[in-house]
Amino acid sequence: MKNTKYISWPVLGLMAFVNVIGFDDIIYNFKNQGLGVITTWVFLFALYVIPYGLMVGQLGSTFSKSGGGLSSWVRETSGDTLGYLTAWTYWAASIPYVVDTANSVVVAFGWLINGSNAMEQHMSNAMFALLTFLVFIIFIFLQNHIKNSLQVLNALGGGAMFIMTVLFVVLTVVNLTHGEHIASAPLHVSTFTPKIDLHFFSTLGLLIYATSGSELVAPYVTRMRHPKRDFPKSIIMLTVMAGFLTIFGSFSLGVFFNDHHLPADLKMNGSYYAFDFVGRHIGLGHSMMFLFSIAQLLYMFALLALLLDAMTRMLILDTGKRFMPKQLLKLNRNGRPINGYLLTSGLSGGILLMGVFLPDMNEIFNWLLNLNGIVSPYVTCWIFFAFMQVRKNSQKFHSDYVFIKNDRTAYLVALWCFIITFVAATFGILPQDVSPSSFTYWQELVMNIVTPGILLALGLIMPSIARAQRKKETQK
Repeated sequence: MKNTKYISWPVLGLMAFVNVIGFDDIIYNFKNQGLGVITTWVFLFALYVIPYGLMVGQLGSTFSKSGGGLSSWVRETSGDTLGYLTAWTYWAASIPYVVDTANSVVVAFGWLINGSNAMEQHMSNAMFALLTFLVFIIFIFLQNHIKNSLQVLNALGGGAMFIMTVLFVVLTVVNLTHGEHIASAPLHVSTFTPKIDLHFFSTLGLLIYATSGSELVAPYVTRMRHPKRDFPKSIIMLTVMAGFLTIFGSFSLGVFFNDHHLPADLKMNGSYYAFDFVGRHIGLGHSMMFLFSIAQLLYMFALLALLLDAMTRMLILDTGKRFMPKQLLKLNRNGRPINGYLLTSGLSGGILLMGVFLPDMNEIFNWLLNLNGIVSPYVTCWIFFAFMQVRKNSQKFHSDYVFIKNDRTAYLVALWCFIITFVAATFGILPQDVSPSSFTYWQELVMNIVTPGILLALGLIMPSIARAQRKKETQK
């Protein structure tokens, strides 16, 4: 095998960074908690994100020869059935994520073309859904015809987004040193203290969603030269980059936005507003906003590539033979499960159709985003479950890299992370961006329950179809 076929740990770190967090994640949670989110980020990284990443590092090292990532970890520790259920729920949870990402691609093009949020004001819900769906179709076609597109896009997208975030923080400091007024002033200790109430708990799922996902790159561990040694390095690199982005990025947003009076469409357009503010304050007009729009497109293209490839491979290739209908196991000439991509696109289209009935384009965007704060944390629980199984049977599962040498302590840390994640996902079912007394609140609450339920039910049907196909073949 030639050296060019290996993935280096910095590249894998960038791939993980692309999947885990972006500038938009800072915007989303700043909208939910204001500057108080900085304190939440600090506690989250210290008590959750760092142990989470290091657990993923041990699991990736322990099962470095398994190509399915999370589903492989659960299958190796708890059997094929739970392995399939893990793969399916992870894949199902990625559907809203993919839709949200494709939505963001459409929004980025809107800003790049119009230089403003004019698209939101003039585009119908149906057209927004149609354009989002076209992004899927075009991207699947391109990904299947461009060699090494995954690595190239992730290197470009991850690098561009990190550079733009660092630039935003640096330019914020420059503005402050030149006497720029802080929009959220006056600043007190209470400014950085999150308000602990029902709304706070309903937003925790979105915070966990923003910092989870490093396990999605685990299937690529087998393509590293020294996976047991280098995979943990990638996770540490990811943690440092994400920590810088979230903490300093949130403070920088407080300089340009008054966290007591935030725009209603901040989650969808806040990143563009932010870079537009910076550009105009340093005398560059709208150029920073256009530059960010390009970086955002690269980042979202990279994320879409990673999601479509990794989530489908995890489901179809790792657990497929026994549980999946044979049509979904079909590979094209490039070795990609093309029918799996089409199934992903079809279900994504169904979710988009549900969103069409919400009041406006901004509410569609917010609902899809908040839906991720429900399904993603629930699936993340599998990581801690797998880690607990490994530490319960540490004599059986050897790893060159070990997170906390004492098995009992490591188990309790994983249990802590499991409980936090499950509670956050459950509270996330409550809609966050609409009034509890409105019709839209109850509409979204029903959709938050029904959508995951349909995806889970479909996963339970697939093995039955596969069994029926095998039975039919044996009778021939």
